[in-house]
Amino acid sequence: MWEAYKKGFKAYLQLEKSLSDNSTEAYLRDIDKLTQYLQEKNNLLTPAQVLLEDLQQFIHWIAGLGMTASSQARIISGIKAFYRYCAAEEIITADPTTLLATPKLKRTLPDILSFEEIEAMFDQIDLSKPDGTRNKAMLDTMYSCGLRVSEVVNLRISQLYLDVGFIRVIGKGDKERLVPIGDNAIKNIRLYAEHVRVHIPVKPGNEDIVFLNRRGTHLSRVMVFLVIKELAAKAGIQKTVSPHTFRHSFATHLVEGGADLRAVQEMLGHESITTTEIYTHLDREFLKKTLEKYHPAFSR
Repeated sequence: MWEAYKKGFKAYLQLEKSLSDNSTEAYLRDIDKLTQYLQEKNNLLTPAQVLLEDLQQFIHWIAGLGMTASSQARIISGIKAFYRYCAAEEIITADPTTLLATPKLKRTLPDILSFEEIEAMFDQIDLSKPDGTRNKAMLDTMYSCGLRVSEVVNLRISQLYLDVGFIRVIGKGDKERLVPIGDNAIKNIRLYAEHVRVHIPVKPGNEDIVFLNRRGTHLSRVMVFLVIKELAAKAGIQKTVSPHTFRHSFATHLVEGGADLRAVQEMLGHESITTTEIYTHLDREFLKKTLEKYHPAFSR
């Protein structure tokens, strides 16, 4: 009974919302959880028959499975998206998720790298090897432009406007944005393109991809993760470092330097300014020194 609804929801997510396959599958898994719960209760209602009370009991059920507050919140988000679809398609007359509460989440600050730590990682790159030249260009681009790992592995030559200092990035939901790129990153991309990439036998379909592996195809997300982990270890950095750390660091360094939050939002491709606001945190030592220097109670 629910399969037809799921099929319609999948088409809605892919065609109308332009979500990636991974995001679409995540939403469908959320609906699968709900139908699993209803089946276990021997009460497989239609979407129109599900009430707020049913959904509240469902949340209590997934909490009992040991799911964290963030996992619960993700599932509730998926259920709410499904019911927005049902309302748009007139499958339901009233949305039972309107008053469905999301568990309060503890806002955690992401690990970031200082500029010196990023430089220390770059210093560990072996530029005598072709992979090293590529990695320097790739990581410099990630940090210079605040790219997601999926955006850098899919970056295309046709999206580079290096003569005017911009790149065109295709982000989540196929949304495009123009992002300035720094002189160092431009220099490193050109070095890689002119001295390394030209010697790689490119596989058909990858001719426009900027960063290639030795087999002539685009890099995997896992490969980028491994490159970064290895460089962080060599640089003696103890923090949890991933490709996203470069994006967090890019945004935090901009905000701490006084950049306008709306400009940072635009460069990161955030749909909501509230997502960008996490980067308004400042280094605690910096805050302490500022207090000691300027607050009368500390400067006595």
